[in-house]
Amino acid sequence: MKYYCIGIKGTGMSTLAQILYDLGYEVSGYDDAKAFKFTQVGLEKRHIPIYTDQSHRIDPDTIVTYSVAFHENHPEIQRVKNLGLKIVKYNEVMGGIIDMFCSIGVSGTHGKTTTSSLIRHVLEDNGGCNYFIGAGDGYAASDNDYFVVESDEFNRHFIAYHPVYSVITNIEREHMECYRDIDDIRNAFEIFANQTKKLVIANGDNEEVKKIHYTKKVLFYGFGFTNDVVIKNLKLIEEGSRFDIFIDEKLYGSFEIPLFGKHMAADACAAILICRELGIPKEKIYESLKTFKNAKRRFAIENIRDMVIIDDYAHHPTEIKATLEAARQKYPNRRIVAVFKPNTYSRTKDFKEEFVEALSVADRVFLTEIDCNRENPEDYPGISSKIIIDEIEGADIIDKDSIDKLGSELNSVICFMSCAYIDELIDGLKEYVSSIPKED
Repeated sequence: MKYYCIGIKGTGMSTLAQILYDLGYEVSGYDDAKAFKFTQVGLEKRHIPIYTDQSHRIDPDTIVTYSVAFHENHPEIQRVKNLGLKIVKYNEVMGGIIDMFCSIGVSGTHGKTTTSSLIRHVLEDNGGCNYFIGAGDGYAASDNDYFVVESDEFNRHFIAYHPVYSVITNIEREHMECYRDIDDIRNAFEIFANQTKKLVIANGDNEEVKKIHYTKKVLFYGFGFTNDVVIKNLKLIEEGSRFDIFIDEKLYGSFEIPLFGKHMAADACAAILICRELGIPKEKIYESLKTFKNAKRRFAIENIRDMVIIDDYAHHPTEIKATLEAARQKYPNRRIVAVFKPNTYSRTKDFKEEFVEALSVADRVFLTEIDCNRENPEDYPGISSKIIIDEIEGADIIDKDSIDKLGSELNSVICFMSCAYIDELIDGLKEYVSSIPKED
């Protein structure tokens, strides 16, 4: 069977393409982006062809799937329709694949990638697993028992999934271009939860998660003492986080992770509970967690001379605040600088005040102009990064040509945050810093 993936450099589509290839299918794809993206590393490793124009031939027996970032009138989508090719929604393709295995679906407004990656890491250390993680990272082998799948609520994608086990890390307002209100979002998560075949692991500290009417067995975790599983004695240190887990008021175990922030301890707890449910001894879970390295663009740290650069996928106000607070945890004696690239007009409009509050955690703030490939700016008059900058003292616009605005922050921690492509800014800063003569 042959698959053709339109938008193949997108995080989700890249991951799907890699999984299809690993399962023995012939895979190729198209993307508008000609520049290199981190998501194509796995594609190139597998020698999956990536096309950027409409000159190549597509076999008539090919199944086409495409990213929702591509509109129906896109030339490549119109071409495959005119060729009469079968088109299947990307999440439906993924749903069919994971049904072949004992699947663990990880959902939530925030923390999906980290929690999925934690589960994957422990399982790989203890027998192996397949995984679909929305950081351009995927792998599958037909002889693996387990499949860890990051289950995205965007456009209700996860409704196509029927996992054996599921996780709900939290529920907040997000993707308001797809949902009417918070009740609509919660209802989608409720459908996902109740399609779970065996057990739901849910964050009992989150009000919306608790509101769900569960028809399947559920285990609540969190810091609140009313949860089935309680995280206690959390210590946030420069090397990471340490905490104890109590189940039914009895100590299950003490754990440490090389991750920063209270939210990371909660994500690790969810992962620990899944691995416990799968029969992995707590001693082995403990050892695996100590060696965990997070997914691409999740608090990725690089040192350039005396400057620290952090590259993070944070794009929602809650995530931005958590990233900046985590940076302050790890670097308590450094200035923290936020460089944020908004990626949709709708989110900028809907969360203006929340963005202002979250970014104000930093000592200094920069924003790029909004970078969006799925919304028309004419539909959002007056919405730009300026509406956030005007509310934060000293904030400024930055781009690759004005990266020298960071010249006074050579000893600071620079947090680059976005779900959009931000490498050109980071590369520009590295080049700029490297060009500055060292003082004797």
